[in-house]
Amino acid sequence: MPELPEVETVVRGLRPILEGRTFARVNSRNAHTTSIVVSRSLHKKTLNALLPGRTVAQIDRRGKNILIGLSGDLTLWVHLKMTGKFRVVPAGAPRDRHDLVLFDLQPNGSRPGIDHIRFNDYRRFGRLRLFPNDELWQQDGLRDLGPEPLEITTDEFVQLCHRRPRMIKAALLDQNFLAGIGNLYSDEALYLSRIHPRRVTTSVSKRKLVELHGHIQKLLRKSIRMLGTTVISFSGVDGNSGSFQKMLKVYGHEGEPCRTCGARIVREKIGARSAHFCPVCQRRPGPTG
Repeated sequence: MPELPEVETVVRGLRPILEGRTFARVNSRNAHTTSIVVSRSLHKKTLNALLPGRTVAQIDRRGKNILIGLSGDLTLWVHLKMTGKFRVVPAGAPRDRHDLVLFDLQPNGSRPGIDHIRFNDYRRFGRLRLFPNDELWQQDGLRDLGPEPLEITTDEFVQLCHRRPRMIKAALLDQNFLAGIGNLYSDEALYLSRIHPRRVTTSVSKRKLVELHGHIQKLLRKSIRMLGTTVISFSGVDGNSGSFQKMLKVYGHEGEPCRTCGARIVREKIGARSAHFCPVCQRRPGPTG
């Protein structure tokens, strides 16, 4: 699933294309019934009926969520899930069977030829949801999001971890704990900090948590500069893949030698998710945590 750097890459790609532009037509007839949600307060109108004539005011990111602010006090809330992506294509291009929503934009002389964008999702887990702004932050998935990893201070991060005991890998994956981190960046940050993924948050020293906070922010910023990580299918709006995968030290390297000590990287199921780590550099905690 795209994590914070990949979603940020998409947001930065969409801004020059969509901000200030007005939708002319929208076609969502190929979308799965669960792919699109429109607030009940909008009187059962469809995305196809509600978006034309609305102008994109701004595009923001919150955790792994894309928030497209529209005229008329509406927000198109997008979650890419596993394989969702936006693609700029010529308006007359053949429709791919995974092109779920087609957006036609009113012509703009400053951006000639960029008048058509599509939401494509071959796994069909992605979501496009339209809500009035005064309802948006009451919705599950946004209401309880934790702080942004690139905005939380070191002291705030330490306090967050020491607030209650839980396995640190699980905590980092919890979007209500910290918004935007998933399997990949949590594995890499814990490895660089030499913290075992099963370590209990309250048992980690302040010094180690300060180190972890620093690695999280450095990893995310570097990945954003490298346009994210492409492991399977991620690409930006321009169709280009990210390149941060070249920097990965443990994620996806199961069975390969650790670059620090030479021990074999292992992959272990923790709860419903998996973790990649070095069993030597990241020693397993004892019975007391």
